[in-house]
Amino acid sequence: MAYKKFAVSPGFREGGSLFKPEQLAVLDSIVGDDAKIELTTFKQLYVEMEEDRISAVQIQLKEVGLDIQPAGYYTKNLIACNFCRGAEDAGLNVAKRLDEAIVGKEVPSPLKIGYAGCALGTSEPLLKDIAVVKMNDVYDIYVGGEAKGIKARLGQLYVSGIPEDRIIPLVTRLIAIFQELGKKKEKFSKFVERLTIEQLQKMTQHS
Repeated sequence: MAYKKFAVSPGFREGGSLFKPEQLAVLDSIVGDDAKIELTTFKQLYVEMEEDRISAVQIQLKEVGLDIQPAGYYTKNLIACNFCRGAEDAGLNVAKRLDEAIVGKEVPSPLKIGYAGCALGTSEPLLKDIAVVKMNDVYDIYVGGEAKGIKARLGQLYVSGIPEDRIIPLVTRLIAIFQELGKKKEKFSKFVERLTIEQLQKMTQHS
């Protein structure tokens, strides 16, 4: 019997990207005893189960408000803070639109994109491949963070003080450049180091 893996995410709402107990209960009740569920560092669950049942199961999971995404070398759901300053002040709607624009794109290696609604950065955005940080009424974007290994590093400031309407064009342009010029299995932090942040800035200055 063939098995296949897919990703499950809780999506966004005020209070953060959190799974509800009833959502997890539904997941447990329908995937089957032979399924494997893995908690990832992307705030997603990887579900590996019988391939011929996946479509029906995914429909049921969507009905309880869960997002379904491909597993593997794709951009992941936006990893966001808990919007503790409130939905409007922390930019919940911006985060939702950004998540919809970035998720599920095939890339040379898995891409984690972080979002923080203020400078406290409780979602640790600067350890992500790309980070968006709300600074009052404008936003800063960082690139090349790396959370793993003995050479862990903070992301470098890529652009600062940009308005809300430029966030999605800039981030999606960065993803497109990685898709085009990144090497197979190359981490985004290594990609930024190889291309240099100055070159990235030149390639996206009109986005």
